[in-house]
Amino acid sequence: CPLERETIEGVRYYTVTDPLEQKKLVSITSITSHYNRAKFAAWRRKVGEEKANNITRKATARGTDTHTLVEHYLNNEDKPKGLLPISEQLFSIGKADLNRINNIYSLEGPLWSNFLGIAGTVDCIAEFDGELSIIDFKTSKEPKPREWIDNYFVQCAAYACMLYELKQIPVKKFVILMMCENGDCAVYEEYNKEKYIRLLTQYIRKFVNDKLEQFS
Repeated sequence: CPLERETIEGVRYYTVTDPLEQKKLVSITSITSHYNRAKFAAWRRKVGEEKANNITRKATARGTDTHTLVEHYLNNEDKPKGLLPISEQLFSIGKADLNRINNIYSLEGPLWSNFLGIAGTVDCIAEFDGELSIIDFKTSKEPKPREWIDNYFVQCAAYACMLYELKQIPVKKFVILMMCENGDCAVYEEYNKEKYIRLLTQYIRKFVNDKLEQFS
């Protein structure tokens, strides 16, 4: 079942109830956003607040509707009506690569880690080209350079850690499937899980240290 979530001072938290107690765990998306906040702030200054808000609003709506189409497709459900036309185009662009997904373990599934103190909702856990993967669906104007998307793989690493802690199931790789308005569907695959698990610990450490400084 979905985890209960709330936002406190700009940070999203998930409430997890285990046999002993109820805990509020930080959303992994809040962790990754915090780590990269300086880059986003610089971008907002460069393009201006109004334009940045407009771009962000459109990107969020595009991404949400495309995720909805992908989820319904992978669940073998009828396509929902009333979604943005651009999202239907992006879904069509990604359909061939979506067909590389098989033996789905979870779609929009809640995960958490008491050890790491984080939680989140994973897009997809399934086989991609026959290998069990954490799969994240993204939308964009055009494919992003590989060096720009470390934060996406950090998020995948977080879900992999949560899955292993909860179910003792290891995944083979991380997959980012990026459906782009220029007509491309970029597929980024990463087998070096250890690299991004180490980077995940840096993300978490920075978040915790900055919060401690904030309240000290």
